[in-house]
Amino acid sequence: MSITTAPPAEDRKKSLARLKRIEGQVRGVARMLEEDRYCIDILTQLSAIKSALGAVEREILKDHSRHCVAHAIDSGNAADQHEKMNELIELLAKHYRL
Repeated sequence: MSITTAPPAEDRKKSLARLKRIEGQVRGVARMLEEDRYCIDILTQLSAIKSALGAVEREILKDHSRHCVAHAIDSGNAADQHEKMNELIELLAKHYRL
């Protein structure tokens, strides 16, 4: 089975659509601030934005694992395998401040 290094166009389209919705949410929060809306309402929206960004992040990470990492493993190229694993370790270390 051949594995491509890039996620399918459909996965990218879904992530882009989510990011466009998030962009709209961020503009909405900016308007809420301009209108001096209730802080709790703003914080609720910010929490929803963070959650939505997390969902996009998880999807892209899954795509990376399914395509780029899997391709490196299937290639049998030890240098490529180490590179992909080190990328993931560095990303997780930054994300979780390890």
